Amino acid sequence: QVQLVESGGGLVQPGGSLRLSCAASGSIFRINAMGWYRRAPGKERELVATITNGGTTNYADSVQGRFTISRDNAENTVSLQMNSLKPEDTAVYYCCVNANSNYINYWGKGTLVTVSS
Repeated sequence: QVQLVESGGGLVQPGGSLRLSCAASGSIFRINAMGWYRRAPGKERELVATITNGGTTNYADSVQGRFTISRDNAENTVSLQMNSLKPEDTAVYYCCVNANSNYINYWGKGTLVTVSS
């Protein structure tokens, strides 16, 4: 019923930038919150950034000041602008959307970001 598709991942040099986008489609009538999570090699999944329907944002300390999350409810999309990338940012990034009156979390399949020289 609901599908999330991430895009924008790839290989970038340290200090470079990437912009991730996530498009939601299907039976989505209301988006309560959106977010990005990541799983680095050999590590557990961690929160990167979230944004509520009211525009309140939350960032992991490790990305504060470098990453910016934004959303467009009209298009059911959420984006993550990543600047000043570091090798430790290398991970699979997952989009998450909390939607509808029953507050279900929907997850994308992930997009790989590799930061290396």
